[in-house]
Amino acid sequence: MRVTIERSAFLKALTHVQSVVERRNTIPILSNVLLQAGDGQLKLTATDLDLEIVESVPAEVAKTGAATVPAHMLYDIVRKLPDGAQLELERAGDGARVSIFAGRSRFSLQALPHEDFPDLAAGDFPNSFAVAAADLKGLIEKTRFAISTEETRYYLNGIYFHEVANAGMLRAVATDGHRLAQAQVPRPDGAKGMPGVIVPRKTVLEVVKLFEGVDGPVEVSLSASKIRFAAGDLVLTSKLIDGTFPDYERVIPRNNDKTLHLDAKTFSSAVDRVSTISMEKGRAVKLQIGGNKVVLTVNNPDSGSAEEEVACAYEADPLDIGFNARYLMDVASQIRSDGMEFLLADAGSPTIIRDPGDEQALYVLMPMRV
Repeated sequence: MRVTIERSAFLKALTHVQSVVERRNTIPILSNVLLQAGDGQLKLTATDLDLEIVESVPAEVAKTGAATVPAHMLYDIVRKLPDGAQLELERAGDGARVSIFAGRSRFSLQALPHEDFPDLAAGDFPNSFAVAAADLKGLIEKTRFAISTEETRYYLNGIYFHEVANAGMLRAVATDGHRLAQAQVPRPDGAKGMPGVIVPRKTVLEVVKLFEGVDGPVEVSLSASKIRFAAGDLVLTSKLIDGTFPDYERVIPRNNDKTLHLDAKTFSSAVDRVSTISMEKGRAVKLQIGGNKVVLTVNNPDSGSAEEEVACAYEADPLDIGFNARYLMDVASQIRSDGMEFLLADAGSPTIIRDPGDEQALYVLMPMRV
């Protein structure tokens, strides 16, 4: 293998693929990136056996071939080379080393056999559809904060994507048992009949980063155990979480008849201020709702108390209810309108929070005792 490639394009691709490589690996080849030269391009592949990222970069290929070299070391070398540099990569005849030439710099990296590199993307993906990159990013960003980190409930460690057949929607849902986030977009052509899938946390975070600058569609392909996202020269393949997502619709209340309207930024800032003295574990804030104001209070036996009033629009009977301050701020950060709407029942029942400017998003919070 011998190939010449421009430094900035190579660095961009390396930045994408090396992010999936763990710093410590019990399987040595998983610390490496697979380089494959051919057809006027250099293809880079990295994997942790659960997630695989592939990106192709234009290159001048003098000799086709493949090699694997340490991903993070290669990334650091290319990152430290000067802008505009031309790199030449050459694999030794015995395949044991890859040499990198750039101006007066020369590096030689140990290589492992490319034949041993795992292929996560192998197999058929019978379901396929295209979704706008902005829609995909929106579905993830509106729900990812509610993904559970509790490993024992592994089936909650991701976002549940599924079609809502009777509404013609593609929906994303995440919950950790204390809060729930739901977002949806019109169902893309080809998504009808798709299976419901749970996409792992690490995968959805990588999708947001990788397709940040993509304006067009992202091709989504599904099999029974894997999902693949592809746009341009970039392909991400991931294993799915093998589990059953709970019947989340059962926890979404239908008869909350008390409506509270607040300014989202004002409310979030007030919650942030009063929660400064809250206990780290509980972070409970009490909302005393009545008339045209909400009084936020926090009491911490170890440090003191805090109180702040926020103006609101509310016409129902007065209500005292408590929430986790962090959860309130997480939801408020998703609100794009000036205001936010709470649909309440009583102090012990789940509360719905909506963005008045986004009918396709919904948030549910379980109350806390305060």
